[in-house]
Amino acid sequence: MSKFILYNIAFVLLLASCGGTKEVTTSGDSEPPNNKYIETFHEGVRLKSTDRVDEAIEKFQECLLIKQDDDAVYYALSELELMRDNKDASSNYILKAAEIDPDNTWYIQELAYMYLNKKDYANALKNFDKLTKIEPGNIDWLYGTAQASMESGNLNKCMESMNRIEDQLGLNPQVSLQKYSIYMEAGKPDEAFNELVKAREVFPDEPSLIGTQVDFYYQTEQPDKAANMLEELVKADPNNGRAHLALADVYRREGNEAKAFESLKMAFKSDNVDVDTKMGVLIKVHENSFEIDPEIYELVDIMIEKYPNEAKAHSIHGDYLLSAEKEEEALAAYKKALDFDANQYPIWNQVLIMEYQQGKHEDLYQDSKRCLELFPTIGTVYLLNGVSANQTKRYTEALEVLSVGKEMVYNDKAISAEFLGQLGEASFGLKEYTEGKAYYKKALETDPNSQLIKNNYAYRLANANMDLEVAESLMDQVIQRAPKEPQFLDTYGWVLFQKKDYSKARAQFELAYTYNTKDEAILEHLGDTYFKLNDTEKALVWWNKAKEVKSNDLLEKKIADKKYYAPQL
Repeated sequence: MSKFILYNIAFVLLLASCGGTKEVTTSGDSEPPNNKYIETFHEGVRLKSTDRVDEAIEKFQECLLIKQDDDAVYYALSELELMRDNKDASSNYILKAAEIDPDNTWYIQELAYMYLNKKDYANALKNFDKLTKIEPGNIDWLYGTAQASMESGNLNKCMESMNRIEDQLGLNPQVSLQKYSIYMEAGKPDEAFNELVKAREVFPDEPSLIGTQVDFYYQTEQPDKAANMLEELVKADPNNGRAHLALADVYRREGNEAKAFESLKMAFKSDNVDVDTKMGVLIKVHENSFEIDPEIYELVDIMIEKYPNEAKAHSIHGDYLLSAEKEEEALAAYKKALDFDANQYPIWNQVLIMEYQQGKHEDLYQDSKRCLELFPTIGTVYLLNGVSANQTKRYTEALEVLSVGKEMVYNDKAISAEFLGQLGEASFGLKEYTEGKAYYKKALETDPNSQLIKNNYAYRLANANMDLEVAESLMDQVIQRAPKEPQFLDTYGWVLFQKKDYSKARAQFELAYTYNTKDEAILEHLGDTYFKLNDTEKALVWWNKAKEVKSNDLLEKKIADKKYYAPQL
């Protein structure tokens, strides 16, 4: 059979049905031969055969200047105009050809499909009827008749044509399904269902028929019958992922979680369930589960195996790894997703935030710089790039990028204050203390409640050993609001250390240590304080603890020389 799709007869079939097969000859055999005409006609045919469309049209139009009643010329021009998608001109030419030779089967066929394409179903039927009288068993023409009849609301004539097709082919699942679709389209579900039943008597295990029957039950609000047939469908068609997906839902509602998961796994392995549908399942589970069942991770692994080059698969993998508190692996998965689709800002945002939280300052600097190339209008990316530039001592770059980024912030005082604070950090890093203090003061004017900005300002003042009373006042305010934050307690201790109040400084560092025993800065500061309190032995104990967490050149020198050295700014 040449085709089963009833509703997709394209206008391009005009060419497919006749191009290159009709023998074109010039009319007027009783007239003396016109050599000029014949030469021009054959030149047009030659040009047409080599797809030189515009030149061929010119030649055939020259023919019309010589002779206006040759249907073959109009037919050729119709085909050529269609080749350059000029449907109106093509229609006019084929009408003229059919006017000259109204009994020509090719022309009738062209007219039938032309009218069908134009939704002139009355004229389409008129011409299809002529064709089926000429050749009653032509399946293409019967399909054309069926479509034109259906579109014009003549269901009886449509089904008459479909029955004639069935007579030609015998009972056929695809024809039965088309008849089913026609009845459903016409709002006749009982007749539609009867077509399925009749076909299944001959083809009981045909998956397309079973699947359509399942759909029928769902469409007619008979979910129990649909559910009962799903097992029959997956038995007949084990690779039908959508059936497995529906069956998983049935098993879940019945409380059979083991069978539900097995069906879900089969659906995820199937190629006929698209990646977005699978993503939807995983996203729904991820969003609605307080604790994710370990089995679900197996589905995520299937996604990665089936779609290794798909950003979505790696992105959802990252989400699940993050839920499992595997931050390093999650970050790697998100970055893998960006390798395949770098234009997804939500994934970039996740990567940059995680790098910031994990203290991966160099990675954050490089990745935020790349992100800015793709998303140059997002202020938070400028902020993160500025933060990472400060942390990696690229202070000049930090000033530049932060100055640009702060102009992209509107109606957000907290973010504006963050930009100003980071500009203060960069200025202090460049030892431009006047500018640095001005930026920090402006930041606190913008967001007076930011404990982090107060902390950072106090720490910078302490490092520079200036305005220590101001620094202590800032930290008094911070500690009142956040008395158990180890980072803030450490800063307060550092301010007191710089004021040479070593006993009070030690008390703050020890308190910070009770809340975080693995912070190398706190451990090193405890060693510094004990050294200043003339207890070198304890200083070495704390310095070595700091070294076990994370070492640095200055710390190594302290341990080697058993002596305190002030940090180099």
